[in-house]
Amino acid sequence: MNEELQETEPAASAVNPASLSTHVGEMLWPEALKVEADTLSNEYGHFAVEALEPGFGLTIGHMLRRTLLSSIRGSAVFAVQIEGVAHEFTQLPGILEDVVQIILNIKNLDIQQFEDDIIELELIGEGPCILRGEDISTFNKAEILNPDCEIAHLEENATLSMTLYVRMNKGYVTAEENQSRELPVNVIYLDSNHSPIKRVNYKIFTQTIDEQEQDQLDMEVWTSGAVNPIDSVAYAAKIMKEHMEVFINFDPEKRIEPDEDLDVEEAPTNDNLYRSVSELELSVRSINCLQNAKIETIADLVQKTEAEMLRTKNFGRKSLNEIKTILSAMNLSLGMKLENFDPDANPVEKAKKE
Repeated sequence: MNEELQETEPAASAVNPASLSTHVGEMLWPEALKVEADTLSNEYGHFAVEALEPGFGLTIGHMLRRTLLSSIRGSAVFAVQIEGVAHEFTQLPGILEDVVQIILNIKNLDIQQFEDDIIELELIGEGPCILRGEDISTFNKAEILNPDCEIAHLEENATLSMTLYVRMNKGYVTAEENQSRELPVNVIYLDSNHSPIKRVNYKIFTQTIDEQEQDQLDMEVWTSGAVNPIDSVAYAAKIMKEHMEVFINFDPEKRIEPDEDLDVEEAPTNDNLYRSVSELELSVRSINCLQNAKIETIADLVQKTEAEMLRTKNFGRKSLNEIKTILSAMNLSLGMKLENFDPDANPVEKAKKE
């Protein structure tokens, strides 16, 4: 840092609405994020944001893409322990692949783990067979998202036994950086790519509406399925927002428009939050899972994260997707924070009493 610069808290600024609107002026503000519903899945999303000032489409698109690819955390195998193998250049009898190729195949696994600590998975097989991702024992600590991923081809009487060490991280991590004193001495450390984001494309379209030029940002996001595209874009935007707030020296909670009335009414609570989960059009299996987990109302449900739901006994990804679809139709989602929610202030019950 330049010696003339000192690290200090930015001075609070008494920015008033008139001053803010004077210096910011009238601008185009982005409208709601548009989603292509027909193609939306856990692995792919196509989004569009329009009514952007000229140049903002490129700025936002580039920042989102870089943040998505570099900063969203995910799971990956970072070390393996193979029975009878001391290093990666070993050839195992009766197995088509050598250890180097087996490791390359392991790196292709897409994994979602349900806890932040290092977890151990096992792969044990006896030939003749093809060992795939679906043959990995996860012990309910993780889910293999691409179970068809081939790992090794075993001939008759050939055996393979290995332990896979998995953890959360972000971006690309070298084998040297992955080395941990917590693991046995005879493990093979791998370089690992932890990003659940497979690919991000964006395009900028310029259009003129009412004689005013504006940008439209068109973005496509591919993921491993460990995080869905909508949530991944939200996480990236949150990271960008946190980094930009250090430059703001006034309360940024409200955007001031010229001649705007400053009185703000509190947003109404979604009445669906008070409903029982038994009222949802879910399968009997899903309802039983929720009730066994003591999730009684939709308010209880939306405050759970995807990872928490997947840790629920007998609750799988099919049930998760079913719930997310229903919540989306109510303008709700998993992982919400209901800070001012009063479970006793049910408007329907109040109306009945009155």
